[in-house]
Amino acid sequence: MGFKEQIDYSRLPKHIAVIMDGNGRWAKGQGKMRVFGHEQGVLSVKDIVEGCVEVGVKYLTLYAFSTENWSRPKEEVDALMQILISTINKETETLNKNNVKLNAIGNIESLPQECIDDLKEAMDKTAHNEKCTLTLALSYSAKWEIVNAAKKIAVAVKNREIDINDIDEDLFSSQLTTVNIPDPELMIRTSGEHRISNYLLWQMAYTEFYFTDILWPDFRRENLFEAIVDYQKRERRFGKTSEQLN
Repeated sequence: MGFKEQIDYSRLPKHIAVIMDGNGRWAKGQGKMRVFGHEQGVLSVKDIVEGCVEVGVKYLTLYAFSTENWSRPKEEVDALMQILISTINKETETLNKNNVKLNAIGNIESLPQECIDDLKEAMDKTAHNEKCTLTLALSYSAKWEIVNAAKKIAVAVKNREIDINDIDEDLFSSQLTTVNIPDPELMIRTSGEHRISNYLLWQMAYTEFYFTDILWPDFRRENLFEAIVDYQKRERRFGKTSEQLN
């Protein structure tokens, strides 16, 4: 029996976040340049998006490019931006076919203008889709996001739009880039690394983590289904005892 057949559809994670790691190491293992790994990683993205649609996961967020990634060699960054542009242009029709809405979070304005234009166009073209929301974290940093939120709240207090006693978790969450997205219940990281790399730090306070040694270009929907099955075996207590839950 495959992992898909083991999924309890009444306990699906509503939101899955993914750190797509290992493209460079995969390419090196093939005797290729790192860019080749990024290109092959696009195939995994397509399969995982379709896998989420297949089983009914409503939100999928992919860590596509962090603010720290800007420090990589210029040739690799330029290639990543071109892959992003070409993928968005090629896959918008497929997103519509699968009823997937495209979204983006991060310091989007720091991207090349061509990326920004193509991204906004694709988001407009898929805005009506309802089956799944695919969010790309681009030029994203959780610390940047939290500082930004704090600044916006500070300005609102200074302008007497809100009182300092109005600040709570809900208000803070409303100033994050993920304001219209539920917090992820499951985070998957490929390639064997066991860290979250400045990703959705506020939102993942109670997220279940799933780490796999599989490199991202080899990760497919059956691996996604395996992660979901593993998640469903866990007891999510949110500070309570097992007895209280039962």
